Amino acid sequence: MTKAGLSRRERQIMDVIFARGKATAAEVMEDLPDAPGYSAVRAMLRKLEDKGHVRHEQDGPRYVYAATTALEEAQESALQRLVRTFFAGSSGKAAAALLDMPSAKLTDTELDELAELIEQARKGGR
Repeated sequence: MTKAGLSRRERQIMDVIFARGKATAAEVMEDLPDAPGYSAVRAMLRKLEDKGHVRHEQDGPRYVYAATTALEEAQESALQRLVRTFFAGSSGKAAAALLDMPSAKLTDTELDELAELIEQARKGGR
């Protein structure tokens, strides 16, 4: 997905929309930390719509906003940018950094799932 980058506040708005599935400007305001005024939120939603990240439907007098891409697609795109930017494009370095984080307390089930993914990658030549 080659869409314009997002500001910190735009990312926060997208987080709200992804979490809720759909949201009005008022609902976005409720969930934003240190929310700006209603008019500012509406302006940012219009900007996100102009960039192609959200679309709106009219529900009576309200506009209800939804993301134009699936959460999984947005996650993959963001992760690709992160790996490219901070790990020189190396997925292995990114995975190692994640596993090395003090907060990375993985369960046995998660470790088994990771081991299976690694095995699949080996067999698939990735």
